[in-house]
Amino acid sequence: MKIEILGTGCAKCKALEEAVKQAVARIGGFHEVKKVEDVVEIMNYGVMSTPALVVDGVVKSTGKLLSIEDIVELLSK
Repeated sequence: MKIEILGTGCAKCKALEEAVKQAVARIGGFHEVKKVEDVVEIMNYGVMSTPALVVDGVVKSTGKLLSIEDIVELLSK
């Protein structure tokens, strides 16, 4: 599973990245986690507000900081 955190480096973006890492540790398995800070790359996803969470190329959340439990639920689907 490829998981991307889209954000330019704000506090919420960094917090989402940390929450994603903790969620991935909970569910186990091999997952690629990538932080995307390039504005053009973020815009290619059609995201207008960050932080955003992308799983396997599909935008799952934008503009909010998800809890670890919410992320685990999204990744388990």
